[in-house]
Amino acid sequence: MVFRKRKIAAKTAAELDAMESAGRIVGIALQEVRAAAKPGVSTLDLDKVAETVIRDHGAIPTFLGYQGFTGSICASVNEVVVHGIPSSSIVLEEGDLVSIDCGATLNGWVGDSAWSFGVGELAPEVDALNRATEWVLAEGLKAMVPGNKLTDVSHALELATYAAEERFGVELGIVDGYGGHGIGHTMHEDPYLANEGKPNRGPVIQEGSVLAIEPMLILGGEVDTEVLEDEWTVVSVDRSPAAHWEHTVAATAEGPRILTPRV
Repeated sequence: MVFRKRKIAAKTAAELDAMESAGRIVGIALQEVRAAAKPGVSTLDLDKVAETVIRDHGAIPTFLGYQGFTGSICASVNEVVVHGIPSSSIVLEEGDLVSIDCGATLNGWVGDSAWSFGVGELAPEVDALNRATEWVLAEGLKAMVPGNKLTDVSHALELATYAAEERFGVELGIVDGYGGHGIGHTMHEDPYLANEGKPNRGPVIQEGSVLAIEPMLILGGEVDTEVLEDEWTVVSVDRSPAAHWEHTVAATAEGPRILTPRV
């Protein structure tokens, strides 16, 4: 009996270009949202900025209406890890850590990306958390190359997290139960990508395989989260701040290709 190796579905060169077109719109929206994020501004205000950018570029907000979600972005402030619902009652203050996750669908292809930033100046340890999470993403996505397996990316993210603790002088908790995913015509496709794990497991990454890679880290080493009554908002159990960085990344013969550039 011959067993075929499982592989992560591959996109053609033209399809990757189409995905990057969607991803570039996401990058623009993220930058516009960050520019608008000032004390006194609500997360609903930020949501309106993102939706306007996305629609003005001929795309559709992927998140809006997804399984009933009411926003065009996830706006997660301080202890909110992911899936924060934009609201007029959540008003930004100086020193807040804001994580914005955004998706845009253009010509049937999805771009998905996230980043975290401070409203004004962050407390030193929170700034270290955020810079560490950004660095972990950059290090982890280096494993997105043809021939690797899915959990090689997970393992790279985990090792980068341990290295980041020493590099940035901060204790970090890898969020349990949330991670990256396949992406293409829909936002969430197989496989699920954990942010930690043993290497050399799961389907093979091929040239043209695409994953949304998204480390989420909590300050102080907490790993447990809970979902609030709105059934969306995920917070750290001890209410420590969290950071979230994400890129949609393709594996190519030339190395990892970020399909959600912020340029």
